[in-house]
Order: sequence, then structure tokens, then C-alpha cells
Amino acid sequence: MAKLTSTVQSGDWKNEKHVPVIHAEKAEGRINFEVSIGEEIGHPNTLEHYIAWIKVFFQPEGAKFPIEVGSYEFKAHGEEEVFSLPEVKSAIQTDKAGTLTALSYCNIHGLWENELEVK
Repeated sequence: MAKLTSTVQSGDWKNEKHVPVIHAEKAEGRINFEVSIGEEIGHPNTLEHYIAWIKVFFQPEGAKFPIEVGSYEFKAHGEEEVFSLPEVKSAIQTDKAGTLTALSYCNIHGLWENELEVK
């Protein structure tokens, strides 16, 4: 049986609609970030094909392990023509530089990740 980590996919978000896109800005004492799926190429958002969740992690420079800073579930997939959009906007309080990693799950195409170094 394959390890879970071997099933995580990545790619260039400008050419692949499943890769989480991360934008971040370091301000005094905090990191503001946005994560979305399908910035350049829209991800289908239907009852049959959708992003179920996004998780965001931060690994401070020099730390051994990442810290889960947010877990976001998207529940509306077309019921009464209402669709959740796989977009997250949040912040963490820290003066440290490090790496933000986003992990997302598509119900058809599995796990996808991307990371962004924040100085």
C-alpha cells in the first residue's frame, strides 16, 4: 500500500486547476494570506466535481515540523444552486519568517499541495 504522502500531487497553478494558489504578505507581527483553487484556470464547482477542503500549515524557519494554522471545509456543492467557493482569507500572528503550505482535496483528483516562502 502506498503512503499517503506519495499520493499528494503538485504542479504549476498557472497550468493546473487543482493546485492551491497562495498569496501572502508579512506585516508587523503577522502574516496575512489568501489561498484559492483555480486562479488562472477555473476549477469546476459542481455537485459531481468540487474541492472539499483546504488546510494551511506554517513552518517557521529552523522549525522541525509545520504547524496547522487553519482547516476549511466547503459544504455547498450545488444544493438549491448554492456553491461554496474554494477561497480562504486569514492571518496568523508571528514575527517569524517561514513557509506556508496549502493542501487541498478534490473529490475526483485527490490531494494537491503548494508552498510559499514568506520572509
